[in-house]
Amino acid sequence: MAIYHLHVKVIGRKAGSSAVASAAYRSASRLRDERLGREQDFSGKRGVVHSEVMLPESAPAGWGDRERLWNAVEAVEIRKDAQLAREVEFAIPRELTETQGIELARDFVHGEFVGLGMVADLNVHWDKDEDGMPKPHAHVMLTMRAVDENGFGQKVRDWNRTEMVERWRRRWAELANERLTELDIDARIDHRSLEAQGVPLEPQSQIGAPSKRIEVRGIAGEGDEVDRAEMHREIARNNGARIISDPAIGLDAVTQQQSTFTRRDLARFAHRHSDGLDQFNQVMGAMQEAPDLVELGKDGRGEDRFTTRGMIEVEQRLHRAAERMAERQRHAVRDVDRQAALARAEARGLVLSGEQAEALANVTHGHDLSVVLGHAGTGKSAMLGVAREAWEAAGFGVRGVALSGIAAENLEGGSGIASRTIASLEHGWEQGRDGLTNRDVLVIDEAGMVGTRQLERVLSRAADAGAKVVLVGDPQQLQAIEAGAAFRSIHERHSGAEIGEVRRQREHWQRDATRDLATGKVGHALEVYRVHGMVHEAPSREQARGDLIERWDRDRKTSPDLSRIILTHTNDEVLALNEAARERMRAAGDLGVEVRVTVDRGARTFASGDRVMFLQNERGLDVKNGTLGTMEQVSAQSMTVQTDDGRSVRFDLKDYDRIDHGYAATIHKAQGMTVDRVHVLATPGMDAHSSYVALSRHRDGVDLHHGRDDFADDDRLVRALSRHRAKDMASDYKHADPVRSYAERRGISFRERVVEILRKVVPEKLRDMFDGLRSPADVPRQDGELRSERQAPERGRSSTPAERREIEVPERTVAEEPEAEARRVRTRALVRHARAVNAIFATQDTGARANPEQLKELQTARQAFEAVRPYGSHDAEAAYKQNPELAREAAIGQVGRAVRALQLETELRIDPSHRADRFVERWQKLEQTSRSLYQAGDMTGYKATRTAMGDMAKSLERDPQLESMLASRKQDLGIACESGRRLGQELAFTRGIDLGRGRGLGI
Repeated sequence: MAIYHLHVKVIGRKAGSSAVASAAYRSASRLRDERLGREQDFSGKRGVVHSEVMLPESAPAGWGDRERLWNAVEAVEIRKDAQLAREVEFAIPRELTETQGIELARDFVHGEFVGLGMVADLNVHWDKDEDGMPKPHAHVMLTMRAVDENGFGQKVRDWNRTEMVERWRRRWAELANERLTELDIDARIDHRSLEAQGVPLEPQSQIGAPSKRIEVRGIAGEGDEVDRAEMHREIARNNGARIISDPAIGLDAVTQQQSTFTRRDLARFAHRHSDGLDQFNQVMGAMQEAPDLVELGKDGRGEDRFTTRGMIEVEQRLHRAAERMAERQRHAVRDVDRQAALARAEARGLVLSGEQAEALANVTHGHDLSVVLGHAGTGKSAMLGVAREAWEAAGFGVRGVALSGIAAENLEGGSGIASRTIASLEHGWEQGRDGLTNRDVLVIDEAGMVGTRQLERVLSRAADAGAKVVLVGDPQQLQAIEAGAAFRSIHERHSGAEIGEVRRQREHWQRDATRDLATGKVGHALEVYRVHGMVHEAPSREQARGDLIERWDRDRKTSPDLSRIILTHTNDEVLALNEAARERMRAAGDLGVEVRVTVDRGARTFASGDRVMFLQNERGLDVKNGTLGTMEQVSAQSMTVQTDDGRSVRFDLKDYDRIDHGYAATIHKAQGMTVDRVHVLATPGMDAHSSYVALSRHRDGVDLHHGRDDFADDDRLVRALSRHRAKDMASDYKHADPVRSYAERRGISFRERVVEILRKVVPEKLRDMFDGLRSPADVPRQDGELRSERQAPERGRSSTPAERREIEVPERTVAEEPEAEARRVRTRALVRHARAVNAIFATQDTGARANPEQLKELQTARQAFEAVRPYGSHDAEAAYKQNPELAREAAIGQVGRAVRALQLETELRIDPSHRADRFVERWQKLEQTSRSLYQAGDMTGYKATRTAMGDMAKSLERDPQLESMLASRKQDLGIACESGRRLGQELAFTRGIDLGRGRGLGI
């Protein structure tokens, strides 16, 4: 990601500096210092890729010689504390090539400094950070006096004005962003967007280990190390001063990537943007007392949550724009045009499913806003292609946009809609081009990845122009990098078409698994893949990596015509997997002559036959960030690559070096990708969103590998890959949803208000949907029927469509035949599922493991049970784990006790107060058992109970709502006093239980 950095300082004798020595160091050259009478030799310094002295027209030509120039400066400045030169250092976007970066730096220096009459000594450094990533930057030493053909005149005081520095900072951001847009590069540097929001803070990057030692220990240093350490502190100090004078600056900066935040978030931000304890306290105080700060309430962790008035206003503008478009009907498509588009698609062999056809009807109706929520691989692009033909037949112009270049390319390839990045579209608007009209349809793909501010700008522009917008996405896939969950919020308010029938996978059971991933049932998906032999455990991650490469190599040899990709979470693992895959290719003789070259990410070896990935959009080559291909020819100067769409692309490395091996890629690069086979290495950083993307890219099959050093058992793997990290909106905490607000799901209770709203606004049609799933306690008991003595959960407490169907709103009598039949169907599903569970329990009792046939029957029984009672198998299995005897009884038709236990588990899942009761009861029981075992000398049993207690304490980190409910029951849990620790940590601490690695930290 590109970073913004521009720093201005003065080089002067007061600090012991020499202009000649400074110039020699920055240019990595050897210069004679006439004033000091010695050589300043830094010719051994590495990383300088460009060095030149740029002269204004009035300067003596001889000053093009660096040594003459800076000796002349030393000679004209006679004071012992003289200011010798001004230095401007700025970071060059790492997305640029060296040639592009140098050209950009020259243009900036010529326009902003040389054009004003300064002599500029420009040096571009292109060295590497400790993590191997490039950190290109430029040092510009500037003269401070007016110049003419006779030499130096008076110092120009206007160049010292603060306004000039602000101008340079603004101009660098503008020029860099313009160049990035022209090159069709997705990245943007931060300064312009911060400034546009009134946040003039200078982002800081790592100052590096040597500089950090200088800063912390105060040891002696020289050159860039000392400069960087002092620069780091100076930036922090200046930012702190800005925030103290205007705390809204800090609050707006905090909400650049998150809509809501805690005091802890504020403290981290204040620590980064302050120098010393005194300034830290001032920064914190200023932000906490700022009038723009809005308190939302306590979240599930018991922490106060905040947002800003600015963030609320952005969200309000977003929703106003959406509402304006939702109310207008200006883009209707005639049935004859829609049917003609469908007929042409069928003639090409494309037959839309029922859900796709409904989505087509939805997006081609008259309303100016349409929302399409589709799981991965459901054929959203194919549907949009038919819609495009219908829109164009009706006389509308159709355009597509997406956050990234590869996503825009996939949209265009799948639908035929001409597409580009959102940043490119907005840049065109700023230049007075590409405006929308009321005859336009704008399709925004992968809308769930678009931040609130950016989506608000686009929707507001479209609403003002009278255009139609179609938002397409899946809020469960990868989240927006910027603040907010705008797509999810708009869908909740305006609904839309939903496509849930997965079409990408060829096997029906794999399509079911993808739906499970999309609906949060990660454990079910993993188990069905395990049943089919596609989940592979190894003793260590290293062994898992080796097993993955072995399976990948065998797969490519047996099915060479299939497409495949290796996916993992981190760049380090991508590098290791790429190297291992190449080693197999080399050993098999499948690579040509190898050539060692230096590309953007460092030294690499390429050969004909190598799989490669382009890492940057390049319009001239017609490639995107993420485009895959196979190396045809490579030399030290150039490459020729055949892209997967059949084109041959040739380029010189001096012009384009953003390329790497393409056997493996990060999961983030895979969203929107479709291949035949996928191999996934699971690591602890994955969550529900990344596992959903990784495990849904394939047509034929996916293999998931993991090591026990990362995930000690299957439960830990499931928990890690099920972690929900969806972003929120400030408005989530302001509005109570009629079913249950997102804020309440995070622990902020609106319970009474929700119940009141339900009673008033839930329509009869919605209540009918709940019919037949009411609590069996409300019906007479009959043999073989589901029944319970417990009451149904309170209305308004469920949080998902499936859980909403658990709410019981009786409207009919049990005598009605449809209801009686529904009960019989549910009973049969319960009995079948219990038989499958009991069979596995019986096998395990003999010391053996369940066989594949048993596991397959369990999965089938689960699906049948879920079809008639959402979450039924989940709740039943939770009950059976507590009491296996219930499964035996239900398996032979005695379902009474099983039903009551199942209903209890449902209430525990839905109602946190019941879960809190269960937690306290189990904790007290384990604690008593632990003491008894210790006194009896049974250390094995004692350690097992301690492990179980540690797992319970650790589980609270993943269940903030339960943690909040338990906060008032600390005495029941044996906690006597407040310590400031999180509840789970305090539980473990008071019992001397270690929650380090091995206790679940890695999941």
